[in-house]
Amino acid sequence: MKPIGKKQTSLVMGRRTFLSGATALGAGLSAPAIISRAAAAGPSVIALRDRDLPFVATEETYTTDELIALNAINDEHVAYLKETGLAELGPDRIAAMDEAGINVQILSAHTPGVQDVPGQESIDFAYRLNKMIADGPMKAYPGRFQAYATLPLQDPEASADELERAVREDGFVGAMTNGFIGEKFLDHPDFEPLLARAEALGVPIYLHPGFPPDKVFDIYYRTTRPGYDQEFQNYIFSGSGYGWHQEVLTQCLRLIITGAFDKYPNLQMIIGHMGEGLPFYYERIVGDMSESTEDALNKPLGQYFSDNFWYTTSAFFQDELLHLLLRYISVDRVMFGTDYPFADMKQGTEWFRAVDLPREAKEKIAYRNAEKLFGIKV
Repeated sequence: MKPIGKKQTSLVMGRRTFLSGATALGAGLSAPAIISRAAAAGPSVIALRDRDLPFVATEETYTTDELIALNAINDEHVAYLKETGLAELGPDRIAAMDEAGINVQILSAHTPGVQDVPGQESIDFAYRLNKMIADGPMKAYPGRFQAYATLPLQDPEASADELERAVREDGFVGAMTNGFIGEKFLDHPDFEPLLARAEALGVPIYLHPGFPPDKVFDIYYRTTRPGYDQEFQNYIFSGSGYGWHQEVLTQCLRLIITGAFDKYPNLQMIIGHMGEGLPFYYERIVGDMSESTEDALNKPLGQYFSDNFWYTTSAFFQDELLHLLLRYISVDRVMFGTDYPFADMKQGTEWFRAVDLPREAKEKIAYRNAEKLFGIKV
């Protein structure tokens, strides 16, 4: 993708800056998503009841100067990423966690991590990042940080080995992937070594979205309008504004219908952003695809969404979306997340404290489900 043009300097880079700029221009957007009216109105009876609720935040991001240099699109993007606080993993982040009431953050490298880097360079880079987290914030603040392993996904065998090393040696709780790996998803047979190892280790893979390969971008997201520079617009269109969420749901369905969970029945995946559109499409997907997959799968298609996936609230602080997710997915499979630093931690915890759910259900989402899945204790 070409660097973003200078016309967008005032908006810098990234979806949250874009959303803020759009709001200022009267577009009616806010980040993250739309905050519930209950949370905006001030502390409710429910929020006061649940003010002591502990939290495990399950999609929280970090970066390094080396990672920024690898993945930034241009100088404006570099400046944006440095301004967010992504690289701060010390007292400032801990203070923000304390203010929000977050007990534990589960860290992951900024999209797309190192998965676009080939060969030994990627293997070495992933190892450096994982060791930096293990020997840095995880050691400096015991119990406050956990992490998903960054993997050299161009090499599936090496990824499986690094996942096992990170889990066994450094106590990591799973792995993070970021959308397309080259021009493949995880359902491709090349990635069977990684899926098999994750199942054997009993750790989940978080399916974070990523930007599409050029040929997909050109077909779906490249637009032309004479007299206008649309690079920034199309970047957001292909990413967090729309494309990311469709891409993750597509990957989930591919994993199901290609039989990945029949071959690895205990394999667990996590998806964020309140299910990446699944709650909206659930009845359509199950209704239209169940018959066509009946003879190809060991279980009804919809059952895999309950048996092999976990869901987080990251960046989607909306009551109605949470209730829609819970209409189709058990509360035992939903976890809290904020998407920090791209979304505000305190905003997220204040929203969730005000959500009208039984205390037992809120405890499961806030921290108990994460304790169970990751084998940790708040």
